[in-house]
Amino acid sequence: MPPVVHRFDPPERFIAGTVGEPGQRTFFLQARTGARVTSVALEKQQVEILGERIDELLDELMSAGGVATVIPAITPVEAVDNGPLDQPIVEEFRAGTITLSWDAEDERVVVEVFPVVEVEAPIEADEDDLVDLPIDEPEPEELFVVRLTPVLARVFATRASSVVQAGRPSCQFCGGPVDPSGHLCPRSNGYRRTQP
Repeated sequence: MPPVVHRFDPPERFIAGTVGEPGQRTFFLQARTGARVTSVALEKQQVEILGERIDELLDELMSAGGVATVIPAITPVEAVDNGPLDQPIVEEFRAGTITLSWDAEDERVVVEVFPVVEVEAPIEADEDDLVDLPIDEPEPEELFVVRLTPVLARVFATRASSVVQAGRPSCQFCGGPVDPSGHLCPRSNGYRRTQP
């Protein structure tokens, strides 16, 4: 059976956002066109890396030239999107693999999000009897595909960075996250430190 493809080409809006308090946040990618909204849950690190890679891709395209579409160096002020996630937030699936590419023909940034897939090893072997067998990865049941104009891609990257930064502050001594009540810093021999 072919996978269900949630395709937006291009969306009216594509953002990263969160639900919950810092330290307890759930991260989402969300695309909207008209009344159709698709939300996919993912990890904070995935949001951070995707935003960074999109910025890098756009910067490389700007320096290489040969692109007819205008690629903004920074997010245009009128395009900044700081609004909340669209409601209702219904998680379609949890993101596993995320791919990023450039479609030179349409001049679009293409983001493909595949669900987490659990793969079972075909056999268990002793360390002495290691066998290199191919692992059959099942086809995904769903796929989230978003094709972005360079402006929408830059807007996404800027917002992704701000969403990641909006979490708990880092401890100035160990770099770990600090809750409002403080945290047990390993560099203070078990004493509770609070953020100044």
